[in-house]
Amino acid sequence: MTTPSIASTTAAFAKAYGGEPEGIWTAPGRVNLIGEHTDYNDGFVLPLAIDRGSTVAVRRTEAPVVQVTSRQIGSVRVPLADVAPGRVRGWVSYVVGPIWALQAEGVEPRGYEIFLDSNVPLGAGLSSSAALECSIVSAVSELAGSSLDRVTLALAAQRAEIEVSGVPCGAMDQMASMLATAAHALFLDTRTMSTEQIPLPLHEAGRALLVIDSKAPHRLADGAYAERRIACHRAAELMGVAALRDVTLEQVEAAAGELGVVGHRRARHVVTENARVLEAAQLLRELRVDEIGPLLTASHASMRDDFEITVPEIDVAVEAALAAGAVGARMTGGGFGGCIIALVDAGRVDAVLAGVREAFANSSFTPPQAFVAVASQGARRLA
Repeated sequence: MTTPSIASTTAAFAKAYGGEPEGIWTAPGRVNLIGEHTDYNDGFVLPLAIDRGSTVAVRRTEAPVVQVTSRQIGSVRVPLADVAPGRVRGWVSYVVGPIWALQAEGVEPRGYEIFLDSNVPLGAGLSSSAALECSIVSAVSELAGSSLDRVTLALAAQRAEIEVSGVPCGAMDQMASMLATAAHALFLDTRTMSTEQIPLPLHEAGRALLVIDSKAPHRLADGAYAERRIACHRAAELMGVAALRDVTLEQVEAAAGELGVVGHRRARHVVTENARVLEAAQLLRELRVDEIGPLLTASHASMRDDFEITVPEIDVAVEAALAAGAVGARMTGGGFGGCIIALVDAGRVDAVLAGVREAFANSSFTPPQAFVAVASQGARRLA
């Protein structure tokens, strides 16, 4: 994973606080290959960690204060008394929230000096928040001498985002950031939290996974994400099941009248998306990389038409990537902005990106940015 050097991070910590940190930890952002809005429906997802992440240098202190200096944003001091739900707002909640959540696992909060550096694009749907949370839980738990496993740490990070930052997220982002391995996608059953490392032989297949940031702002805390989640839970209740993972497409169609137009569409997306994840995972187990392309494109159509979470920039990007020769393309992330992914021939990355840029120019959209995703290692200590 591309991370700031240990030397530069140590120097930045020393400039902020004097002396050296006790350690440096990093955790990656993620791209979801397929499986959108299935995680909070007890469904299946298939993300991968990317080679961009959050890096934190940390030192414990005796003062009852958490001091945070971000290379990108600035500095904040949070009294330990405010490290709790409802007491802290904004970006720093993603730093102190994990400290609070670890209390339930026996890690008592204390004072910390933290220097933060992140190269995950903010607001792009690449889980910059989960990367930060997972770097913090990794650091704080290890400094406390805890032997908590990675699943427990991921779930603590998720709890922090829900209860302290106020975002009702599923567990996919934190699980990917904690558990992913290089050159693999992480198949996750969000009901059991069981995982499988699925080979992702893009290089061997002559393919690349192009991530294109639409630059349309990606916002999850404004209520739209929560509305989708509530709609799914209501649909499950109407159908008499614990979650939409437990119904078939035939059952959803039979209940269309009871569900109503919107409820029917939301449920149909989740059920068909789960099926696409299972099919994609099996194709990758068999190293049939190209055959996941149509599944990616079908996933996008479902998000656009049934879940209604895309925006014009995203739809234009997908259409242009496919027109330029992508094997498959879809929005990735919670929706309403952010990024698309395109499975492309490794030799046509520039051509596909040029096609998207031309389409954006023709639509008077902000020029997109892009990078090729490299499936990378999950959270770890650097020094």
